[in-house]
This record gives sequence, structure tokens and C-alpha cells, in this order.
Amino acid sequence: QVQLVESGGGLVQAGGSLRLSCAASGRTFSTYTMGWFRQAPGKEREFVAGISESGGNTYYVDSVKGRFTISRDNAKNTVYLQMNSLKPEDTAVYYCAAGVLVGPTGPYDYWGQGTQVTVSS
Repeated sequence: QVQLVESGGGLVQAGGSLRLSCAASGRTFSTYTMGWFRQAPGKEREFVAGISESGGNTYYVDSVKGRFTISRDNAKNTVYLQMNSLKPEDTAVYYCAAGVLVGPTGPYDYWGQGTQVTVSS
């Protein structure tokens, strides 16, 4: 089992940047596919980005391609989401997720508590 703790959310103006981090407990972090999801008010949770166990493969929803970058540091048990050129429509609670032998969009086994990202216009 793994526990996930996100950090790095906050309030930023449109066009700005934020870097989310997700720290994972346990000694098997490198065996997990990791993903970032988000949920805006009144909307369903959506996949944002995913990264393979080694970090060699990454996947993004079309709306964030070219703006967001997912990465991981297996030595630090941490996955990151660098978000640039933020838009008001990126406002949401962002969740980190971990899964074993899953595709980039899931289904994931473990979830963090979420971190709020608010982009003002």
C-alpha cells in the first residue's frame, strides 16, 4: 500500500506557473504508474497526465499538452506536475494517483487528498 501527499497548489494569475509535488510513502514507488487528475466544481474528475514506472513514457490530456510536464524522481519517491501558461479553466482540485500494472489513465489504486489550484483571470 502507498500513501500519497500532494503539495504546491495555490492561487496564480493567468499565464503564471505552479509546480505540484506528490510524495509517496513506501519502498516500491518505482513499481507504480503515476498520474495526475483534476476535478473542477460541478464537473467530473478528469485525467491530466500520467507517467510510466521508469519515467520513460508520459501521457497528457490534449488540453494541457505543451503547457504541463509530468516527471518523477524515484530516488525521492516523488512525482511532479509543472504547470505553465495557466488558464482560468485549469482551476480545480488536483489529485495524485498511483497504480500497479495500469495504463496511464488508470484505473488507479491509490489517491492523494488533493491540492487546490486557482487561476485568476
